[in-house]
Amino acid sequence: MLKKIPLLAVFFLLATGTLMAADYGDAIITASIGDASTLVPILASDSASQDICGLVFNGLVRYDKDLNLEGELAESWEIKEGGLVIIFHLRKNVKWHDGRPFTARDVEFTYQKLIDPDVKTPYSGDFERVKSLEVLDDNTVKVTYKEPFSPGLSSWGMWIMPKHILEKEDLSNTKFSRGPIGTGPYKFKEWKTGEKIVLVSNPDYYEGRPYINRYIYRIIPDQATTFLELQTQGVDEVGLTPLQYARQTDTQFFKKYYRKYKYPSFGYTYMGLNMKDPLFAGRRVRLALDHAIDKDEIIKGVLLGLGRVSTGPFPPESWAYNKDIRSVPYDPKKAKELLKEAGWEDRDGDGWLDKDGKRFKFTLLINQGNDPRKTSAEIIQRRLKEVAIEVDIRPVEWATFLSEFIDKRRFEAVIMGWGLSRDPDSYDIWHSSKQRPGEFNFVGYENKEVDALLEAGRREFDREKRKEIYNKIHRLIFADHPYIFLYVPDALPIVHARFKGIEPAPAGISYNFIRWNVPKEEQKYTRW
Repeated sequence: MLKKIPLLAVFFLLATGTLMAADYGDAIITASIGDASTLVPILASDSASQDICGLVFNGLVRYDKDLNLEGELAESWEIKEGGLVIIFHLRKNVKWHDGRPFTARDVEFTYQKLIDPDVKTPYSGDFERVKSLEVLDDNTVKVTYKEPFSPGLSSWGMWIMPKHILEKEDLSNTKFSRGPIGTGPYKFKEWKTGEKIVLVSNPDYYEGRPYINRYIYRIIPDQATTFLELQTQGVDEVGLTPLQYARQTDTQFFKKYYRKYKYPSFGYTYMGLNMKDPLFAGRRVRLALDHAIDKDEIIKGVLLGLGRVSTGPFPPESWAYNKDIRSVPYDPKKAKELLKEAGWEDRDGDGWLDKDGKRFKFTLLINQGNDPRKTSAEIIQRRLKEVAIEVDIRPVEWATFLSEFIDKRRFEAVIMGWGLSRDPDSYDIWHSSKQRPGEFNFVGYENKEVDALLEAGRREFDREKRKEIYNKIHRLIFADHPYIFLYVPDALPIVHARFKGIEPAPAGISYNFIRWNVPKEEQKYTRW
């Protein structure tokens, strides 16, 4: 859920064998189809908000390029009493962007807000297991858990907030949400709603000033328009659609001015069903929908083969993935049989299923501007029509999609995706207690056995025993079909060739963003 951008070395070993400093300067312009919703870090749940927060804020820990935990605001830590206690030793001389010192009191404040029932944060589940948090001194924090909590260390990748600014603020209604102060490598500069968010490099960053002076996050609601911006070099970095990656960028122009990358994304795309809607209340109906949708057709036609079928809540790259689970096969005949067993038949001869005088019809929400999801929705619409189910597709602008439909559960079905934490703890997504507005179990999934296993997975430290637990969770959730698990897409970023220092790793390419640089002679934006 959290994206972290660590800072590595600041020198490059040239072919001559000499060390030479990289050049400062230039700007990077990236693009998103959706605007951020809030820059209060513990409320930021959408990818746009997280992209910005990941540059403005820091957590106590982060994942390195090889996906191992390392210190960020915490210089080191001690784990005691079998995992019940973690003592964090914080970095000294770290400053907030307004010049005030970062201290243990900021960690304490962030924790208090995370467990405050009046704060609508989707991340509270990780911190409800904390028995106490003690400030031992300005640079030392002692966290004691009620019981052993295996994701405890990684959970402190949560971005820390400034107590001196937010102590008396209502986090759901604060100017800070559009003008944040962090400790991260970039400072907030401006936000023009629906247009752009601008960040500037932090010269006082504790690991050194970033090489790129400005980070400009443009909001371009349509992916075709974004592609036109790439062709005019108005955008430097963006995630490509499969069509753009496989066909439209295979030209001399793109080979000269850009570099493409491909690696498995740590997440999946799904069609979520509102479990509180009577239409989807029966497991037999949800299984029928799964049989009626051809996932392979979506992967071939939408992803052009740049992805794989998803079988549940963990991607294949996760050690928690249950390799024995097979995707529900495309079988419209079976789908019709299941629907008939559930009482759905075409009784009036109009070509659509009905039951108790009501047609089997629902609206499928998608976020506006996402071409792969739009095409996936159209394939789903066509396949469900073949089993006499009527589907309307409704694209909605991203911020409205989240605030008015997802958070308020005003939907029947949606196509969305999860970007996941490397730790398989998925309590916040699947536990039945996480259904408040703004929380992640917005489909209303409830399974007491899954609840118990999610709780057990958090108490177990042995990797193999945890794997057994999460394999069971994988099997049970898949069998319940609260989502129609569609696909695990490949990440397909493209970056302008003038940016140097990009080193692909298991963590992707953004883990060392601060190391990216542009030689003076290639810098494009010199007046900032």
